[in-house]
Amino acid sequence: MAISLNVYLVTDGNGREAVDFYKKAFGAEVLALQTFGDGPSNPDHPVPPEAKDRIMHASLQIGSSVLMLSDTFPGMPHIVGNHVNVTVNTDTPEEAKEIFNQLQDGGEVKMPIQETFWSPAYGMVTDKFGVHFQISCVAASHQ
Repeated sequence: MAISLNVYLVTDGNGREAVDFYKKAFGAEVLALQTFGDGPSNPDHPVPPEAKDRIMHASLQIGSSVLMLSDTFPGMPHIVGNHVNVTVNTDTPEEAKEIFNQLQDGGEVKMPIQETFWSPAYGMVTDKFGVHFQISCVAASHQ
């Protein structure tokens, strides 16, 4: 049985900005991007003008993983919490620091990236979209 587990982020009308941000931060490739306005029209359920440019679905290839995201539909609640963290593991401390520095732009550092007993470079940051990240270099010497 083949199983794939992906992170799916929900943004509040700034999904396109998030796609561009993560594309730059991770060197991601955009695999798919569709707005609510791109969907088929249905006269019984028309898409309101304020929803047409919101992201209905986007997929970004980041290394061997796929990050997915969408905007909330206007009128639906958008709730930000801290019960989920996205972990990013790199092969080198330099990669970890570069990604951390990109994600902290407009965000909040929870723990500066630093050497720990389990990693040569580990840090925690909440990005400007309210997503909590743990960045870690998984060097063999610290495992």
